[in-house]
This record gives sequence, structure tokens and C-alpha cells, in this order.
Amino acid sequence: MSRTKAPSQHTEPTTASSCEGIKIRGARVNNLKNVSCVIPKDHLVVITGPSGSGKSSLAFDTLFAEGQRRYIESMSAYARQFFARIEKPDVDHIDHILPSVALEQKNSVKNARSTVGTATEAYDYLRILFASVGKTVCPQCNLEVSKTNPKQIAEYLNKHFEDGDKILLLAPVTLRETPAEVLTQQGFYRIYKDGEMLEWVNLDPGTINPHETIQVVIDRMIVRHSKDNKAQKINARLMESIQNGVALGKGKLTLLKLDTEEAQTFQSTFACTGCEQVFKEPTPHFFSFNSPLGACATCEGFGKIIGLDMDKVIPNKALSVQQGAIHPFTLPSNQDIYKDLLKIAKKHKLPVDVPYEELTDAHKRLLIEGEGDYPGIRGFFNWLESKKYKVHVRVMLAKYRGYYPCPDCLGSRIHKEALYVFVGDKTMKDITDLSVQDLLSFFKTLKLSKTEAQLAERTLKEITGRLQYLEQIGLGYLTLNRQSRTLSNGESQRINLSATLGCALTDTLYVLDEPTVGLHARDTERLIGTLQKLRDHGNTVVVVEHDPEVILAADHVIDMGPGGGGEGGRIVYEGDTKGLIKTTYSPTANYLNKNSEGIRNAAKHAAENTPLRLNKKDWIEITGASGNNLKGITVKIPKRKLVCVSGVSGSGKSTLLKQTLFAAHERQKGQSLQLDMAEHKEINGLENFKDVLMIDQSPPGRSVRSNPITYVKAYDEIRKLFSESRKAMVLGITPGHFSFNTPGGRCETCQGLGTLTIDMQFMADVTMTCHDCQGKRFNHNVLSIEVGNKNIYDVLSLTVDEALHFFAKIPAVKKKLKPLAEIGLGYLQLGQSTATLSGGEAQRLKLANYLQTDDKYGEYLFLFDEPTTGLHMADIDLLVQAFRRILESGHSLIVIEHNIDFIAQADYVIDLGPEGGDGGGEIVAEGSVGDIMACKASHTGRYLKTRLEG
Repeated sequence: MSRTKAPSQHTEPTTASSCEGIKIRGARVNNLKNVSCVIPKDHLVVITGPSGSGKSSLAFDTLFAEGQRRYIESMSAYARQFFARIEKPDVDHIDHILPSVALEQKNSVKNARSTVGTATEAYDYLRILFASVGKTVCPQCNLEVSKTNPKQIAEYLNKHFEDGDKILLLAPVTLRETPAEVLTQQGFYRIYKDGEMLEWVNLDPGTINPHETIQVVIDRMIVRHSKDNKAQKINARLMESIQNGVALGKGKLTLLKLDTEEAQTFQSTFACTGCEQVFKEPTPHFFSFNSPLGACATCEGFGKIIGLDMDKVIPNKALSVQQGAIHPFTLPSNQDIYKDLLKIAKKHKLPVDVPYEELTDAHKRLLIEGEGDYPGIRGFFNWLESKKYKVHVRVMLAKYRGYYPCPDCLGSRIHKEALYVFVGDKTMKDITDLSVQDLLSFFKTLKLSKTEAQLAERTLKEITGRLQYLEQIGLGYLTLNRQSRTLSNGESQRINLSATLGCALTDTLYVLDEPTVGLHARDTERLIGTLQKLRDHGNTVVVVEHDPEVILAADHVIDMGPGGGGEGGRIVYEGDTKGLIKTTYSPTANYLNKNSEGIRNAAKHAAENTPLRLNKKDWIEITGASGNNLKGITVKIPKRKLVCVSGVSGSGKSTLLKQTLFAAHERQKGQSLQLDMAEHKEINGLENFKDVLMIDQSPPGRSVRSNPITYVKAYDEIRKLFSESRKAMVLGITPGHFSFNTPGGRCETCQGLGTLTIDMQFMADVTMTCHDCQGKRFNHNVLSIEVGNKNIYDVLSLTVDEALHFFAKIPAVKKKLKPLAEIGLGYLQLGQSTATLSGGEAQRLKLANYLQTDDKYGEYLFLFDEPTTGLHMADIDLLVQAFRRILESGHSLIVIEHNIDFIAQADYVIDLGPEGGDGGGEIVAEGSVGDIMACKASHTGRYLKTRLEG
């Protein structure tokens, strides 16, 4: 795609640049070319521009890095000793900078204990709410458990008894525990039995069963409501008698009215008045799954237990025993067990050539439980458990294990007794299982007594405030018990954003990285409102963003470019959005003005609305998909077409593609047994595919040393080229010396990384340049080898576009690098760690492997999860062109996507919804872009119509 470059002499910023703000002068981090700009304070500032133009370098590596450095420098000498010295970014100076908070896109949470509730602190306030106003209900009697203090008993007496009533205070006692002699010594001489008051001296001790509960008379009194001195003495005496009675009765005391024998029993222990079962009194720690006081003892606070998963042992139930239905018995090491199985099958006439799913229950039970010499599936794994001290056995066991909800806590993670506590009509599990939207509705209708409302007022305000922030940023479909590590990058960042709003900080610089990632266009407006609210609290909000709605809502825009990599690093435009739209040399402005060939073509095709005509064999059909929130839907997906699955966040897109289509295919192959499969009836149409590939947003390389040229296998040719130079042969330097992964030529201080990561204790880790190699990754001898006046470090510092020019005469290298440029990754440095790539960049890097000119892969089905992440609006056409090349090679593509411009260029769209969570899981519309636009119930169709028709 051609771009019009900005004039060499960039115009002066608009009035916003001259007002008071954070002034950056001479920034040269990464590809920034001596950039100077002003970030107006208390404004919503958007930094945009093509991919690789320097947005993150300006926002995170310069602005946030300097704010973090100065914050640490402001600490005392004692505090600074716990931190390494942070290097100053390559910038002349930054004036008026504020304390900085960065909300990056990556989800770095790996802890299984972290949930949406704990991340937003909403769960912490819920614990306080349950401890303060929660009501414990006995599971046996269904009675509320309570306890009464002496003062409450005295108040009851004064309120419910008339002046002159004769009252007895009775304490329940058994003579086995407290003998009569002890009672006499303590001054208690009488008991009340069968309507009479009896004295010990007149009783035959043999007539009383020592195990029988008797009522000991603590005191006798006449109720007086007058306010003279005598009544005050009676009240003092009453309090003393109540305390003595509660102590003697071990928490129980009865008030008896003599003339009517009306009795009222009180207890000071937290126990049920029906069955007398004692319960623990609720405290905040009682509901914490991170505390030994609250965590379920069975699952240790994780909510799940691990056990044998029969779906992994028998992944494809359409296979027979003879075909290898029982996966572990197909391994060579288990052939003896398989032979024993065949013997027992013959004895019981178990057909080994019939699919497992067609066997009788008796035959299935025989396979699982075993008989005689055949131990059965369960017996085999029990035997493996006894051999767990062997590493390979532990690996095998892990392969066939699965996680199940804990039977004791029902997946709530907390102690079973904590589930007896109710707020309204819900337990803690009920509340954390509700979506944020439903939970807000619950708290709006929650009825509390006047006293309870006073106790819970502040707590409820904090809880509902955090829930409202979650709903405003498009996460109303999440539940509070959702694990943080299962969130997408965009969801994770928005969770952090809601937690930040809950803290209500002011005079702070917030730097966000594409908060609209994973967010449907319907929810972008609400996100903008949240960002503006953060600004209105007196904060400066800087957002790296490509979304047009966010750009147009900004108070101030900094447009980087005009291209990526070496062509970027300059400010194309700085000012308000009105000026940006009028700019003629900005790729962002061209896009906002709809000067996109892809959009024009999409509008044309949508207007034509030509129906898709395919044969039955050209469709993939998923029947009865009911995983998570899917409502048993049947979905038909055309092959060899650009298919887009759209819908609001939480509508079921990932469940349909990842957990149903992809997981089912992997199970049929007997691979990726650790992947959980969602429920469905049948999937047809995958028979002719060589494989189904899920290309998600996970980093492409497992090692931190992985980079684009090692991933596309171009580095082998480059190392070979350097090792064949004259000087390399003289020094005995081989291709292995140019490896970051093995000793020999790499710098051993940083082990070939070029950087050292410093643990900053309770703050984010800081990465510093290696002091030995100065970030060049190799030792002096290796760096002395040059090809074309460049050493290996110089080559690794080249962008893909620059490398294509440098290696123009080396076909082997050029062939490997060309696909990277074709999919819009020409701005990436060859040696850049793949761990630093955005989710969209990671997907496109994986895609580069399948863009070779020779078709040697066969027919594949590619599944992509939001590949436009991190991609500038002007580069979407490049991605679509790359996908078209895959389709032309005979492959098929299904893409989960929210980007309206990408959806507009799809051949077929499946729109799920209409809402997220329980309100989703249905097909709202399917067909061409025109069909989606014609559906009034489709949120996606409404935004497509706005974009294509204006």
C-alpha cells in the first residue's frame, strides 16, 4: 500500500501544544527521530499511526519509563537500595512529568488463584459484606443461626414482660458435667422441673438421670419498669444473673414467666436453635480462598480437583478398540495390557471392531473397571499412581488428567460452612457465579434492614462502583470467579483499568496500550466514556490506539509516521481531531476519510449482496454446539472463503471455534488432550483437511531469544553467510558461534539477550542494557566479522524492509523475509524478541510461514483470533490481501474479529449474540455483509451500515 509522506518540514502543533503540559524534547528511543511534542495535562491524548511508527516507543519507552524512573529517584536512599538504577530514556529532557501508571495489553497473570473479583478488589469488599450483614442458615433445620449477648437478653425482658411479672432465669445443666455439689458451692440450690421449683435438699439424687438436662434456677425476680433507685439495683442484679446463667448453661439461658409458663430461650454461642449445631462466626477471612481460615480443605482454594478424564483416555469415541479408541493402550509400552484386554473381550463377547460409542453399558464398564488379568482403564491408572516417583510416569499421568469442580465447595473455593451464609437469598458462590450485569441487578433490588443498610452502605458503594466500571468497559458478561489467566490481553487490560478507576487517583499519568482490543464496536463508546471519566478525575490519559472512534473522541492527537520502522519515528500531525481530518499527508486521516480501497470495494459488494452458492461438500457443519453459553446452535461455515465470526464480547465466538471446532478436531486426532472440549453433537466437513491450525495471540517462540528471523528460518542462511567470510574462516568461527542459544560466540553475561532483567520487588521488572556487550549480544570476535560493512549485530538491528534491500542478492534469505513484508510486518527488527510482539503481530508472524510461493502444505483450515490486534487501520488491506493469497492456494479461513473494516471485507459473516454471557450464544445473522447489515437485531450489522453507507 502506498502512503503519502509528510512534508520534511513538519508544521507547528496547534494551540494544545503551546498550553501547559508534559513537554518532551529530543526523544530518540528506538526509531524515534529526535521527536519533540507536548502532552496536554488533564486531557485524553491518543497516539496513533501505522504499525511500527514509534507509538509505543514514545508512550511507553519514553514517557512512562521516565515517569517511573523519576518516581523511584524521588524515594529515600533507604528505599532506593532495593532497586537497581534505571537508565534514563534517550531523550534530551521531559518537563512537568507526572507519576506514571502503565496499563499494557499483555495478560501476565499466571496464578490460578487470581480471579476477576480479586483483581478488581470487588471480592475483598464482598467478603466484608458477608461478614457484616450475612445471615448463617442451618442446612439441617433451615433456621437462621444467631447468638445473643447479655445486654440483648435484658432489653428483651424489659420490652416483652409487663410490670409485676414474676420471672425465673434458668440455665440448662447435666449433672454429669456439673455435679450437684458444684452447683451448691456456686450458690445454686434450686431446679425447675415439671412446673415446680425444687431444692436439692428435698431431692433424692438417684431420681435424676445424670445425662438428663435439668433447668437450674439462677435467679427469681419481679419486673419493675419504674425509674427509682430500687429498679436500677434490680437491673444491675439482672445483668449479673444473666451473665452467671449464660456461663453456667454454656451459652444458653431461658426466661420463664411463672404464671403462664411462657418461656424464651437465648444462646450466646453461634449455634442453631433447632439442632444446636455450632457454626463458625463469619469474618472476612472466613470467605477468603487465599487464607487457611477460608480455603476449602479438599481443593486448597483452587475450586477444582484433578482426576482421570475419560474423554482424554478415549478421545475419539467413533473408533473401535481395535482401531485404538483407548489412547494409552495404543502406546508400545502398554501392548501387554492390550493383549489382556483382547482375551477378556473374547471371553465376554465384547466386539473390538465396533465403535466405542456403540458398545453396551456392560461392555463399557468392563473396559473401564476390568476383570481378572485385565486391570481395566481405572486399574491401569491406579497402578501408574504407585509409580509416580518416575518422571515419565508423571508426564503420562498429566496427559490424561482433567480438572473437575470440587465436590465439597462446589467450585466456590471457600470452606463448606461459608456457603451457609446468605446475603439476601444468595451465598458467596451464587454471587460470584453471576455475570457482572446480573450482579448489579441483584444489588439494586437487595433489601436490608435499617441497621444492616447502615453497616453495608460504604461496602455496597465500593462493590457496585467496581461492577459499574466493569460494565462500562464492556466486561459485563464476565463473572467474578473467572480466572484472570484465562482472560484475553484486551480483557486483562480493561480489568486493570476498572481497578484503577476504583482507586480514584488524581494528578496521575495513565498510559494505555490499545484498550479496545477484543472489544466490539458497540462497547467502544462506553470505553471512551470510562477514559473520559478517568481524565475528568484530574488525570492525564495517553492511549496508544488505532480505533477511529477513540481517535475522534480524543482531546489531542499525536499521529506518528508516515510509515513503520525506518520510515516512521516522526510526528506527522499534532493537534485536535478536526485538524487531523483535514490533513492530506496522514495515513490515519486518509482512513478516517474512508480513502481505503478495501472499504470502497466492501461497500460495493455489500450493495450488490450476491448470495453465496456452494455445494453441500463445500461446507463445515457444527451441530448442537452447547458449550458455555452457546444455546445448542447449528452453524454452517463455507470452505475456501474468508469467513468472519463476529459478535459482542462474550457472545460465544471463542467457544464455537476454539473449544468446539478446534478442540474436537484435536481430540479426534488424539492430540492436545489437555485442551478442554465444549459440548456438541457432531461436526462434519473436516475430513478433507490435512490439518486444522489454531493461530492465536500467544508468543510464536517459546524462548525469550526467539525473534522474527529465527521463526521464519532465515537466520540459518544469515549465519552461514557470515561464517563463510574470509575473516571468519581465519578465526575458526562457525555458524554455531552466531547462535544466542549456545555458548561460544554469545555474550555470557546476558547469555545472548543483550539485556538484563532486574527484579524491582513490588514494582514492575525493569529491563536494562547489558553492561558487557552494550546490548550487542555477542563477544568481540564474533562482532568483528562483517558482511557488506555490517556485523551480525548491525544485521539484527535492520528492519525486515531494510534487510530485504540489504540481502537483495541472497535469494535464500530474501525468500524467507518477503512474506513478513507482505503481511505488514516490514517494520519489525530482525533481532526483536517475539515476546515483545502484540497479539496481532504474533499471529501475523505465524501466518508468514504459510505464505511461501510453493504449495507444499496440502489443504488446511486456518483459525485466527483477532489478527488485526496492533494493526493500524491503513494496513488492514494488507492483511486481507495476505488472507486472499491463502485462499487462492486452496486453504480455508475462519477469523474471530471485531474490527468493522475487516468484517466488511469478509465473504461470509456469522454474527453471534445478541448480547454477551447468558444473553448471547445464538446466531443473530449469517450470510454476506449485506445480509448482516439487513438484520436489525445485529449490533455488528448496525456498525457495518454506518461505516459503509455513512
